[in-house]
Amino acid sequence: QVHLVESGGGLVQPGGSLRLSCAASGRTFIPNTMSWFRQAPGKEREFVAAITETGTYQDYADDVKGRFTISRDDAKNAVYLQMNSLKPEDTAVYYCAAGVWIQGNRLRYGGSYNSWGQGTQVTVSS
Repeated sequence: QVHLVESGGGLVQPGGSLRLSCAASGRTFIPNTMSWFRQAPGKEREFVAAITETGTYQDYADDVKGRFTISRDDAKNAVYLQMNSLKPEDTAVYYCAAGVWIQGNRLRYGGSYNSWGQGTQVTVSS
């Protein structure tokens, strides 16, 4: 398994930006499909974004498409989530996840991933 640690969360005003980071360590960061999920209070965990092992394909939930960008830096064993035009409904704990060779619809399914971080809180409020 891969050990994941998220950082970069915080309080931001609506319309603002945050960049989340996920640092990976342990056994082989590559190849791993990396993703971000989030869970708001009283709601189920939901898919946010994913990036494949080569970084050539990204998938986004409809409500973040065009506002969020997922990227990876394999030299640093890290994955990032740039979040722009943040809305109050983006408030949640954001989790980084890693899995092996996940493709298609399985990218959006939490059960596909075998390593998870502890989460970082993002609060969007004025």
